[in-house]
Amino acid sequence: MPTNTYLGNPNLKAKGVQVEYTKDSVNEFLKCSKDPVYFAKNYVKIINVDRGLIPFEMYDFQEEMVNTFNNNRFSICKLPRQSGKSTTVTAYILWLILFHDSQNIAILANKGSLARDLLGKIQLAYEYLPKWLQQGIVVWNKGNIELENSSKVVSAATSSSAIRGGSFNLIFLDEFAFVGNNMAEEFFSSVYPTISSGQSSKVIIVSTPNGMNHFYKMWTDAEEKNSKYVPIEVHWDQVPGRDEQWKLETIANTSDEQFRQEFECEFLGSAGTLIHPTKLKNLAHVKPRKVWEEVDVYEDAIEGHTYAMSVDVSRGVGLDYSAFVVVDITQMPYKLVAKFRSKDMSPLVYPTIIYNVGMHYNQAFVLVEVNDIGQQVADILHQDLEYENMLSTTLKGRAGQQISGGFSGSTSMGIRTTKQVKRIGCSNLKDLVEQDKFIIQDYDLIVELSTFISRNGSYEAEEGSHDDLVMCCVLFSWLAKQTYFRDITDTDIRQRIYDDKLRMLEEQALPFAIVDDGQPEQGIVHNQADIEEFINSKNKDNWYRI
Repeated sequence: MPTNTYLGNPNLKAKGVQVEYTKDSVNEFLKCSKDPVYFAKNYVKIINVDRGLIPFEMYDFQEEMVNTFNNNRFSICKLPRQSGKSTTVTAYILWLILFHDSQNIAILANKGSLARDLLGKIQLAYEYLPKWLQQGIVVWNKGNIELENSSKVVSAATSSSAIRGGSFNLIFLDEFAFVGNNMAEEFFSSVYPTISSGQSSKVIIVSTPNGMNHFYKMWTDAEEKNSKYVPIEVHWDQVPGRDEQWKLETIANTSDEQFRQEFECEFLGSAGTLIHPTKLKNLAHVKPRKVWEEVDVYEDAIEGHTYAMSVDVSRGVGLDYSAFVVVDITQMPYKLVAKFRSKDMSPLVYPTIIYNVGMHYNQAFVLVEVNDIGQQVADILHQDLEYENMLSTTLKGRAGQQISGGFSGSTSMGIRTTKQVKRIGCSNLKDLVEQDKFIIQDYDLIVELSTFISRNGSYEAEEGSHDDLVMCCVLFSWLAKQTYFRDITDTDIRQRIYDDKLRMLEEQALPFAIVDDGQPEQGIVHNQADIEEFINSKNKDNWYRI
């Protein structure tokens, strides 16, 4: 027996059911189809914690969000907790699938359960729509729905395989800052072909900040107009009912740092970082000028400048990164001009890249970490490729490893990262960065610094993060404390010797002086006019020469 409802649910219209429209309902349908804000304010219902099922009373910023979504392909939103951000997006998605045929929409969140909850909000709002606004139901599950007009919505956890192979009109990424960096990179690598396949497909990213990660990069790129994403930012006091008293109560119940991140929406690093959080916040990244042999280049080699490279080596099996940084050490402040980072770099190929980059940067001085497989890289670079400006170390008792000129019999190419080397390097890196003596503009390095924390009496990456680029900078900072480093960075030593000699001569020269013998002021013969006056003078006793 045919039924007008879907699976016995009286709130859902079944597929193929005819609905009688009145003149008013036709007018309302047309208004709703043209204006998503009007539709949401008049027909969408939501669950309020205190009041239960209520109409969606949109705030001003929520109306602006919906209009931004509708008028732009790419939107990124940085909003505080409990500001109705997810509800706003789900209301827009509901409007999209009702009034546009054949829409394919993906709702992705950091957890699958959260994505299903978002789909549940759409389903709840759908059930309380009048029948003349509804489309017939074809599929109605916890994880996906399909309407009679061929529009579909699927929900899943954010992953590289979540929507692989599909074609979508809109992808909604909720709490994207809480997706791991590696997962986020893999996701966009697999999904971007899907996004770029259409001319009108949309991406909406919504999140509260969670440290300086991929969401931080995408947000700052959007703010600086380095991407096509339109940034939407909402301050906590734009939510009605939130004032200074509410702020004080919230901080008292949580913490100042938690409030700054979750309500002030500040991009804070991890607790206990080597670099002070305020300094980390002020570090700005820029796009590389070019990418050359997988090297991000921020500044090309300048004739006459001196460069140093510090190299970290991994086994090339997809775990840690092989990495190096190139630093202009011609003068203070030092400046990072290039960086390399790769998970899959073979130790047999790595020396060739180091050689090419080192030669490009005026035969840069190269310091290789040789704790593990790095010794093989150092040997190939020195013996096979015959790279001349390899830095070597020698062990000097309690002083530990010291950079040497390579003439001692106990020297070895490269450096072993000991507790002493790491302690000195970390201390100097902190001073250099916080005192603006080392200019860093690389995004990956800034992210690593934001998760480089104190653990077990030392500094290392927090769990799930990497510190390969940071350790390159630690080695460089250790190098910058060495006496040999000060020698190789003295690019105009002859001028300094000349200036020192001239200063010494000036200090040794005897100055001319006037002897005060208590007598009345007397003339001093010091030029031809004085001499003539002296000869013609009748009172020669008042004149004398010093």
